[in-house]
Amino acid sequence: MDIVETLTLRFDVTAATPVDIPGADASWVQGLAMHKTFTAGLVGQSDLVFLTSGEEETGRGYVAVERLSGTLDDGRSGAITIHHGAMQTPSDSGQFGNIVPGSGTGDFARFAGSAAIQHDNGGPFFVLSLLSS
Repeated sequence: MDIVETLTLRFDVTAATPVDIPGADASWVQGLAMHKTFTAGLVGQSDLVFLTSGEEETGRGYVAVERLSGTLDDGRSGAITIHHGAMQTPSDSGQFGNIVPGSGTGDFARFAGSAAIQHDNGGPFFVLSLLSS
């Protein structure tokens, strides 16, 4: 499949609340319920569950499930679910992110592809690479 559209969606994290993970030892895994407000590329919001483990000095990683909804600059609106995560060591890092197939609603119903979180002087943003279906 070919990339047919790239979307850049700027956001701010507006809430991050620690959550208990039943049966898990908090010394090796921590959970957060987070909320983001999207301000450019898409006006909307998302809620996500974020799990993280590790230490900055030796290595750490996270996985998240995020439900994003809103209206794109071109007027299309809907919602999608994104699974994303990253690993970081003192010498290396990597990330993954995908739109969950079949999770889209409204104008986003046929969205499929990858998702990457990036940062610049303007703050964090998602880059969605939409694939032809």
